[in-house]
Amino acid sequence: MKHKTNYLALILIPVILILGFTLLYTQNRNQDITTKEEAVQEAAQNTVKAIISTNYGEIELELWPDLAPKTVQNFITLAGDGYYTGTYFHRVIPDFMIQGGCPNTKDDDRSNDGQGGPGYTFEDECYTDGKAITGKLKSLEEAELVWTQVIVPHMQENRTPNPEIAEVVKNCQEARSLEPMMVNSVERYMELAGHQEAVREKILKAPVLYGNIAMANSGPNTNGSQFFIVTKKDGTPWLNGKHTVFGKVTSGMDIVHKIEQLPRDARDNPKAENQAFITGISLPK
Repeated sequence: MKHKTNYLALILIPVILILGFTLLYTQNRNQDITTKEEAVQEAAQNTVKAIISTNYGEIELELWPDLAPKTVQNFITLAGDGYYTGTYFHRVIPDFMIQGGCPNTKDDDRSNDGQGGPGYTFEDECYTDGKAITGKLKSLEEAELVWTQVIVPHMQENRTPNPEIAEVVKNCQEARSLEPMMVNSVERYMELAGHQEAVREKILKAPVLYGNIAMANSGPNTNGSQFFIVTKKDGTPWLNGKHTVFGKVTSGMDIVHKIEQLPRDARDNPKAENQAFITGISLPK
């Protein structure tokens, strides 16, 4: 009975708690990433131009299909269909970002702004796969990879998780660290979880820098239509790997900053008389 009680407790652990260590270690690791804008530009050899027209002026974009092909194609398709026309930037936070692309902003109900999408979601394109890790875990970074790619999916998909994995999760939660994972090898965790794919290093494609455009989401792999443009001069490293960066502003950051400073309500939604509407998105050749 004691073991069953422990399993039940683990099953009832909220997913947000299970993912908490991932967010902690990912944040710490991404703060050390030295990816520079020049490196991103080199990787993004092909570009697509787009112009967001607003009632405050135009914002010119350079999109990066080499880095985020599905995300760029989604944006282009929605823009070409006129999906964004008539929407407004519903969330603006000075020294952070402006967010738009929600279809709910076309109705008269401000309370549902930010909750809409195109009726589908698609996966993040934040990382590219690096080399596979094998053998005994040699660092907390490797432990995080096993945690996110093997243990978390196992805990989410199984009502009665493997006892050894359940014990490791319990120990990590009590220690508030992934240190308890270091006793086993990558192969051992894969065997316990029935995980077949190699555990690979994740290489960040592009950090969330000033002037970049990225997808807004409600968690991993929940991209739809909403996006944001970063206005924080130092960038937002705590968002690296959590939001797909798919381009940058090449002209019109003065317009972005103007929108950023609009008077807003308690939900950071610009007041009705100040809304920044998207009047169209063009895709010049």
